[in-house]
Amino acid sequence: MAHQERIPSRNGEAQISQPPVQKLHDDNVTFEEYLHYASITRADTQWASAHVVAQDEVSTGQRDLDYGPAEKEKETGIVGANTTSRTLSIPDEEYIQASRAGRTASWGAVFYLITTDVLGPYSTGWAFKQMGYGPGVALYTVFGACAGYGGFLLWRMFLGLDSDRYPLKTYGDVAYRLVGKIARQTINIVQSVQLIFNVGIIIISNGQGLAQVSKNGACFIILCFVWALAGMILGQIRTLARLGWLANAAIWMNVFVMIATMATVANTEPNYAAALANNFADKGPVVTTAGPGDGVAFDGQVVGLMQAVYSYGGAMLFIEFLSEMRKPWDFWKGMLFAQLFIFVVYLFFGLFVYSFQGQFTINPAYQGISSYGWQTAANSVGLVSALIAALLYGNIGIKVIYNNVLMEVVKFPALGTRTGKLLWVALVPIYWGLAFVIAAAIPQFSNLSGLIAAACILQFSYTFPPFFMVVFQIQKDAMQVGEGFDPLTGTTTRLDSGLRRWKRGFSKRRAFNSWNVIFCLGSAATAVLGIYSAAKGIKDAYAAGAPPSFSCRNPIGA
Repeated sequence: MAHQERIPSRNGEAQISQPPVQKLHDDNVTFEEYLHYASITRADTQWASAHVVAQDEVSTGQRDLDYGPAEKEKETGIVGANTTSRTLSIPDEEYIQASRAGRTASWGAVFYLITTDVLGPYSTGWAFKQMGYGPGVALYTVFGACAGYGGFLLWRMFLGLDSDRYPLKTYGDVAYRLVGKIARQTINIVQSVQLIFNVGIIIISNGQGLAQVSKNGACFIILCFVWALAGMILGQIRTLARLGWLANAAIWMNVFVMIATMATVANTEPNYAAALANNFADKGPVVTTAGPGDGVAFDGQVVGLMQAVYSYGGAMLFIEFLSEMRKPWDFWKGMLFAQLFIFVVYLFFGLFVYSFQGQFTINPAYQGISSYGWQTAANSVGLVSALIAALLYGNIGIKVIYNNVLMEVVKFPALGTRTGKLLWVALVPIYWGLAFVIAAAIPQFSNLSGLIAAACILQFSYTFPPFFMVVFQIQKDAMQVGEGFDPLTGTTTRLDSGLRRWKRGFSKRRAFNSWNVIFCLGSAATAVLGIYSAAKGIKDAYAAGAPPSFSCRNPIGA
C-alpha cells in the first residue's frame, strides 16, 4: 500500500505525520528520499526549538509545519523518465519517539566528547623534534584547520541526509547513502584496522612504561602481554555506558600527566638513555632548531607530521556524536571550540617539552622524564589512562566487526541475545590477541603510530570528507525542477542520468567542488607519502639496531 502523508499547516490547513524508522541500509531508497525526510526532520526540530514546544509533542513529532517552495515543487513534480517507486508503510509515531529519544546531547556535550576523543598531546614534543619550530607550528596549524574543515563537511552532509525515518548512525552510513555498499564496507574495514592498531600502539606504550617502572627488570614482550591480558579480562564489558565514568576519569589523569611532565622536564635533565635507544641521540647539550634538525631525513620529518595527523584523529566518531544531538545544527559550535582548545594545548605542550629537551625528546613525552620518581608517577597514571582508551577502542572495534561483518555476512545473532553474549566473551581475547601480535611484531611506537595515521586516521579526517561532499553536492545540485521524491506515491523522478547529470551538478558550485577535489587528492597523496615514510622508518630503525620483533628488550632502553 502506498504511504500517505497528511500535510496540515499552522493555520489549520495541515499537520505533519512522520513515517516510521526504516531499514538503514535499503538499496531501494534514493538520494532524493533521504533529502526529503531530512528536510522535514530539520524543519520540525528547529520549529520545536524556536517555539519551546512541550516535550511530549517534540517526541511524537506532532508539529505544525508549512512546506516551503522546494516541498511544493516536489508535490507538483513531473512524473517522467527515470522514475522509481517503492511501497511505504503506514506512519507510526512510536518509531519517531524512539528515534528522538536518544538525541539529548547539546553542543556543550559535543565539545566535551570531541576533547575526550581527540586530546592526546604526548607525541607533539617529538613531532617538533622531527620538524623544528617553524614547520612544526605551521603544520600543526594547517592540519588543525583542515581537520576542522573536514568536520564541517561531515556536519553539512549529516544535516542533509539524517532524518527520523532514516537516522544516520555511523561514518559508514554516510558512505552507503552517497556511494553504496562497497564504500560502506571499505569504511568499516579501514575503521576496524585503525581501532585494532590503536589498541596495539597502546600496548606498546604501556609495555614501555611498565618496563621503566620495573627498571627493565622484566622481559618487554611479557609486559606487553600483561596489558593484552588485562584487556582480555576488562574488555568483557559490552556497553560503553559502563565505561563512561572511566573515560571521564581518564581526562583528569591526562591533565595530571601533562602537568607532571612539563614541571619535571623544566627542572631535570633529559632521559639520555631513553633518547639514545629511541632517537639514537648521544648525550650532550640540548639543541633546538627553527627547521628540521641535523640528521632528520625527509621521511623522518613526514613521520613527525603524521603525529599531527594522529593527534587530530577524531573525525571517525563525529557522525556518532551528531546522531545523539538534540540540535545537530549546533554541532559546529562544539567542534570549533574543541578544535581550538586542542590546538592550543598541543602547541603549548609540544613547544614546552621540545624547548627543554630538544633532540632528546621522545614519544610519548612522559617516558622521557629522567627522575625515576616522577617518571614512575607519570607512567602509573598514564598506564591506567591509556588502558581505558584501549578498552574504548577495543569495545568499538569489536562491535564494528560484529555488527557489520559477522551479523551481516556470517549471520551471527544480535549481541543482546544469549548466544551473542557468549560470542562476545570469545571474541574479546581474539581481538586483544591480534592487537598484541601487532605490538610485538613492530615495537616502534612513533613509526607504527605514523603508519596508522597515514593509512587510516588521515582518511577519516582529511580524504573521505571532501570526497563524499563532492558526491553529495553533485547529486543535490543536479536536481532540476520537476524532479525529486514524491511522498504520496513513494516515487523518485529524474529526467536524465549519466555524465550529463553529474556535469550539471558539478558545475553549479564549480569552485567549491574543485577545491574539495584538490583537498581530497592532496590528502590522498599525503597518505601515500606518510605510509612510505613510516614503512621506511620501521625498516631503517631495525637496521640501526632497534629491538626486533617479539624481543625482551625495551625499545626506549630506560
